[in-house]
Amino acid sequence: MTADTPDSGTDRSRHPEFDTGAPHSARVWNYWLGGKDNYPVDQEVGEEFRQSFPGIVDLARDSRAFLARTVTYLAREVGIRQFLDIGTGLPTADNTHQIAQRAAPSSRIVYVDNDPLVLAHARALLVSTPEGATDYIDADLHDPVAILGKARDILDLSRPVALTLMQVIGHVSTYEEARSIVGTLMDALPSGSYLVFNDSVNTHAGNAEATRQYNASGAAPYFLRSPAEVAGFFEELELLEPGVVPLSQWRPAPDTVTDGEVIALGGVGRKA
Repeated sequence: MTADTPDSGTDRSRHPEFDTGAPHSARVWNYWLGGKDNYPVDQEVGEEFRQSFPGIVDLARDSRAFLARTVTYLAREVGIRQFLDIGTGLPTADNTHQIAQRAAPSSRIVYVDNDPLVLAHARALLVSTPEGATDYIDADLHDPVAILGKARDILDLSRPVALTLMQVIGHVSTYEEARSIVGTLMDALPSGSYLVFNDSVNTHAGNAEATRQYNASGAAPYFLRSPAEVAGFFEELELLEPGVVPLSQWRPAPDTVTDGEVIALGGVGRKA
């Protein structure tokens, strides 16, 4: 949805069919955030997860707040004007394009997801400022080459891009493949680009057990990783302060209160 080319990057003739019989991570996440774009099966699985691990609601909110702080910093302080948001999920309050364009109206944002419900909402809700551009790519996280091929139609990949991956890379079953996907994406971006990344870690017993139950529910499984593995995604990048830290501790507002539980880690790295 760009200001001047409303159909770029997306096939508007498609009429996706929603699978309402199996839980879907984007809709379950929407449920945790208090949204209404979910079905009974998503509510059931999401509530079972919440009953097992109540902290998942705080994690969902912390992830959104981390996105807001990092994107605002890159747009306002660094001057990044292009964002590639993979696995964006369902639109909610303060999406990436709204955050970036609030700081810099000329920002260009490309969302990537392959869920038909997300696609339908993106078509209706992801509206750009006149100065910038917002578009949606229907593509699979597991195919970074295809993502890059479509992104080139909207973004100038000779200029710096911020790649955001928020609570999504766990859908890749092996760490080696996950590192390969992120590496392929970052290799295609020029010097001065950034990786903005957060994901849950396997060191929190409550989250680990709830995730095990979630994976048995029929939803697409999610694979937790160690803190060292999460930090490994930033190898060969210049890691910004304060490093790879619990989400609420990445440059928080002065009055932010953080607890001692480490459920997810995040960071921002610059490509030299």
